[in-house]
Amino acid sequence: MQQSVTQTIHCINPDCPRPYPQPWGNKFCNGCGASLCLNNRYIPLQRLGSGGFATIYTVWDLQRQREQVLKALIDNSPKALQLFEQEAAVLQGLKHPGIPRVEQGSYFLLSLGNPPQRLLPCLVMEKINGQTLDYVLRQYPQGCPEALVRDWLYQAAEILQELHRSGIIHRDLKPSNLMLREQTNQLVAIDFGGAKQISWLTLGARGNSTRLISPGYSPPEQMAGEAVGPAADFYALGRTMIQLLTGEDLADLEDPVTGELQWRNRTAVTPALANLLDEMVCTEPQERPANALKIQRRLAATFKLKRKSHSAPASLSKVSAKAIATLVGSVVAIIRLVFRTLISIFLACLDTTWEMFLGGMGAATGAIAGFTLISWTSFGDRFANWLSWHLPLLLPDVQIAAWRVMPLFAVAGLGTGWGLTLAGGFSQERRPWIAGLMGIFGYSIGWLIWQESVSYALVERLLGVVTAIAVTPLALGLGLPSHYLVHTLVAAAGTGTIFGSLVWLGLLPTDILINIFSFSDASLVDLIYSVAFFSLLGVTMGFCLGVSSYLVVPILRRLGWN
Repeated sequence: MQQSVTQTIHCINPDCPRPYPQPWGNKFCNGCGASLCLNNRYIPLQRLGSGGFATIYTVWDLQRQREQVLKALIDNSPKALQLFEQEAAVLQGLKHPGIPRVEQGSYFLLSLGNPPQRLLPCLVMEKINGQTLDYVLRQYPQGCPEALVRDWLYQAAEILQELHRSGIIHRDLKPSNLMLREQTNQLVAIDFGGAKQISWLTLGARGNSTRLISPGYSPPEQMAGEAVGPAADFYALGRTMIQLLTGEDLADLEDPVTGELQWRNRTAVTPALANLLDEMVCTEPQERPANALKIQRRLAATFKLKRKSHSAPASLSKVSAKAIATLVGSVVAIIRLVFRTLISIFLACLDTTWEMFLGGMGAATGAIAGFTLISWTSFGDRFANWLSWHLPLLLPDVQIAAWRVMPLFAVAGLGTGWGLTLAGGFSQERRPWIAGLMGIFGYSIGWLIWQESVSYALVERLLGVVTAIAVTPLALGLGLPSHYLVHTLVAAAGTGTIFGSLVWLGLLPTDILINIFSFSDASLVDLIYSVAFFSLLGVTMGFCLGVSSYLVVPILRRLGWN
């Protein structure tokens, strides 16, 4: 082992009876026999502390010849391991001076015992020499100067912009998780154990997320275990900056009735900064700033006004450089937003098209199977005789021959349900039998209403109602993840409106509709018309479900309906 500035080594085995500092030259621990050269590269120097589910050490990196920080997971629960692995994955994918640098391969499992009896997850990251904002606040018991807080807020917004651009929410911002580098005063966000990956395609369309709470800093939606977005970080950051400005505990600033912070009278602060912070800590996520770039712009605008009034001409070039950098950053952010939006639209269209295709194919397959069953076997006649004998009062005006068409509807409903389920779109659960049975039920009810409309010559007026009622049970049975009543309403209203409009425009002539399901012989034309009708119904239902999943429900979520 190469000599380091530290002369002793600390065993990190949590089961070691003597983990205390040992001579530098030891290759194995005197207490448990574990290797003191971790992963053949890192030598543990000093234990810095323990918090939550991990213990922190400084280590000497033999390859890079410098000190780094090592986190060792001591909690062996599956959830703790998941969060620990998530932190490693998040940090390895980020390269920003405001985020601790983690090289590829810095996460490893350390074998403990001889022979190995336990695997200890370890993560090595850049050592940040400096102080946390929590420590800095102790030096300002009356609150930190506004100029410092404004600078920290700007740097934190830049860090969040990088995280959110990469699809990551920190979820645990607070003074103890923000550090200042010793030499440059660069702000650094630490502790990514609670970070969460987000999907820009489904953002806002999911139900719940793992509950992670830091009292006083976590937003209401996070404390309730609901889905969170970038606005959750803005809330925590706003509350952090308010605490730094006032120097008081957030609990002492909260109104006991409303829970809102009453803080402006506790410190001297410019209205522009106070208004921005109040906006960031709004209870409703949609009332907070839309993105981190907007926070930076508002801070930069206030900064430039003051510089124009009090700065010397020599500083104008610096302001111009910052303005250009801000403009370039804005353009890049807009381009990325447009690109992500286009990708999201493409994936949504692809998902909907696949659902329409398999919905139509399932309906066509069901229609062919049903047509074969009632036309080229004796099942249709036997079913009609049995049903008219046992249910003579259900539809007394319906002839026995008409009853033989009912299995065609039922099997078409089964095929449609299976096709839509096989597509697996819109994050639905895979429940083919439930969807199939609901399709049989819904299409059978639709057939009963169809017969009544034919009897009273109301096909033109009631076709939309018939299709809407037929698809309602099927939509309920698909196992959509949330807002299933909204999906059902949109699917029913959409298919009913589309089919009603086709009849009204003459694209589905009434005489053809009446003859489609009242045939007495098994002609090829009847088969083609039946397959076309049910395929169109399956395709239309898939389209309406896509509109509901990617347009209607996201709008409702934006309006606060979770």
